[in-house]
Amino acid sequence: MDNAAIEELFESLGPVSIRRMFGGKGIYHDGAICALEVSGEILLKADAETSEDFRAAGSRQWAYEGKAGKPVLMPYWSIPDEALDDPDLMTKWVRLAAEAGRRGAKPRKGSA
Repeated sequence: MDNAAIEELFESLGPVSIRRMFGGKGIYHDGAICALEVSGEILLKADAETSEDFRAAGSRQWAYEGKAGKPVLMPYWSIPDEALDDPDLMTKWVRLAAEAGRRGAKPRKGSA
C-alpha cells in the first residue's frame, strides 16, 4: 500500500508519519505507533483495553512464526471488515488504535 493511501485511511486523526520497518511500514500519530502495514494489509494497534473490541468485531490478531515454529502474537489487529466501507466506523477504529499507541508509548527521555 502506498503512503498516500495509508494517509487517506488515517486522515480523521490528522497527520500521520510513515516509516519503513521490518519489511513493512510503521504508522505513527503524535509520535506514537498506531498501526503497521504488512504485506499490503493495515494492522491497527490494540492493547488490554481494546483487544476484545477488535476480537468482537471479527478482526484477526497478527502473529508471526517465532522460534521452534511457535506463533508469536503481536498487539496488532486487522481492520474490521465493516469499517473498510464506512468512513465513520474507520474513524472509530483508527482512533482506538491511536489511543492504544499513546498508552503504550514509552516516555521520552527528559519528560516527567
